[in-house]
Amino acid sequence: MARHLTILTGASRGMGAAIAEQLLQSGATVIGISRATNAELDAKAAAAGATLEQWAIDLADAPAAARRVEDWLAAQSAETFDSATLINNAAALTRIGPLEASDADELARALRVGLEAPLLLTAAFLRATQGWRARRDGQCKVLNISSGLGRSAMASQASYCAVKAGMDHFTRSVALDQTHAAHPAHVVSLAPGVIDTDMQVQLRAGDPSRFPDRDRFVQMKTGGQLDSPAAAATKVLAYLRRADFGSKPVADVRDA
Repeated sequence: MARHLTILTGASRGMGAAIAEQLLQSGATVIGISRATNAELDAKAAAAGATLEQWAIDLADAPAAARRVEDWLAAQSAETFDSATLINNAAALTRIGPLEASDADELARALRVGLEAPLLLTAAFLRATQGWRARRDGQCKVLNISSGLGRSAMASQASYCAVKAGMDHFTRSVALDQTHAAHPAHVVSLAPGVIDTDMQVQLRAGDPSRFPDRDRFVQMKTGGQLDSPAAAATKVLAYLRRADFGSKPVADVRDA
């Protein structure tokens, strides 16, 4: 029976929890990394007979998180898994408003969680899997969950736009690195569409005087234009399984 490993950040809620649940239903081994654990996921893993480890780690301490991942991977047999995937999904939000009104600690945390942690985790994952059978078989993947806001700026969200643009561009660079690797991993930064998550709630509740695009997000909700976390997770995982995954380092889940 094939064994598939996924390391997933932001796994305790929202689309991350939905991705974890769907992976567990398929029998995958899942390592979930979040500040808090999710008891429902433990129950679903047990019901599915799947392996789930939940690590309560604050990704704002990215070096510690990366060391934990690399140490765990180094302790596994290189022949154990048929595939290995890292999904960098976690993000930290700041209060909505212009940059000059932002809190310095919130900004620093958003950059650490949303950009520094994916960089360090990707480096750790690629180092630790170099000798794995899954890597030799072309079955190692890194999926960075990006956003349309990394490609089209919006007022009052400077940190989020910067994080996602940085994620897109570091993915392009890593993909170029992998073209020179003996056994390349496939790397994609994927915009998952518009999802009804905590971020959307925060945007709809924003002060119009500080967030000029607020009404657009309210209209998307009332117009039924938002995917549920479960629907978005299904689309993301379908993209991950595509035969051409990695052919476009920066992509959108709606791409043909």
